[in-house]
This record gives sequence, structure tokens and C-alpha cells, in this order.
Amino acid sequence: MKTFVTFGQDHVHNINGVIFDKDCVAVVEGDREKVFEIFGAKFCFEYPEAYWDDAKMSYFPRGYINVNL
Repeated sequence: MKTFVTFGQDHVHNINGVIFDKDCVAVVEGDREKVFEIFGAKFCFEYPEAYWDDAKMSYFPRGYINVNL
């Protein structure tokens, strides 16, 4: 299961040298619990794969970034 995560203006994470911020969508292999494990409460929205709409990508110029832990 994949979960798609977006971030607000002040939500910046550096995970293994990769920056996750308002300009990208993090792709997490797992559910909401996994998202909170990785990012804590510092993200904007999380969408289960079934509810994600690729049309939203025009708002995220850096595109999708897989979270590799």
C-alpha cells in the first residue's frame, strides 16, 4: 500500500540527504501510521493510494519522491 504525503510552507524534512518540502509529494510504502513514524505531525495531508489524484501534481514542481528508509 502506498500513501502520498504533502507538506506545508514550514514543513521541511531531510531524510538520508533528500529534502521533502512543499514542492514535492512523498510516496511512502505503508499506511498513515508509517507516515507519522517518518514525519511526525509535521506534514499537511496524507492520501491513501485509492484517494490520490494525479491532477494535483501541477502544484508540486519537484514531483514524486519515494521515501527510502
